[in-house]
Amino acid sequence: MTTDPRRHAPATQRNREPILEVLRTVLPQRGTVLEVASGTGEHAVFLSAALPHLVWQPSDPDPGNRASIEAWTADAVSVRPPLDLDAAADSWPVDAADAVVCINMIHIAPWSACLGLMRGAARLLPPGGPLCLYGPYRRGGAHTAPGNESFDAGLRAQDPAWGVRDLEAVTEAAVAAGLRPDRVVEMPANNLTVVFRRL
Repeated sequence: MTTDPRRHAPATQRNREPILEVLRTVLPQRGTVLEVASGTGEHAVFLSAALPHLVWQPSDPDPGNRASIEAWTADAVSVRPPLDLDAAADSWPVDAADAVVCINMIHIAPWSACLGLMRGAARLLPPGGPLCLYGPYRRGGAHTAPGNESFDAGLRAQDPAWGVRDLEAVTEAAVAAGLRPDRVVEMPANNLTVVFRRL
């Protein structure tokens, strides 16, 4: 008997529709979307089906996640095989993308992954190309909700290098890499979608 490699992230079912709603207004009409840290692959299969005019390129550094992505997207016509991509690395196994999407990564990774994401997006994107981030953020040095504060404490207990990031620090890192702020969209469950564009 074979084991199903598909992994499940319960939050995907709750946040995928609101994320799609924003992406419809931000992503280009054609081209390749690089998803950094695709995790289980559930977002990749859902978003690619809803946006069939785009080619979806998932990626993840974890072999188990890549197996899950392959299983979830096996029948998808516009999804490429997942890449082994470490956001913090100085080089990525892809040369260009028309958009970059990163969902729920930068708070569950060292700060170096956020910095690497900004540098990588600036290398790959064309002028005006979007980098779309989704997740919880602190604003003005404070959490936006008690639940986010508890979540942050739990993350830091697991790994001191993790934690909910300050939106201002993320924006500063993006600007330093050659990206400009485009928009911040309030999302359900005290999350934000943050969009930067390549200069």
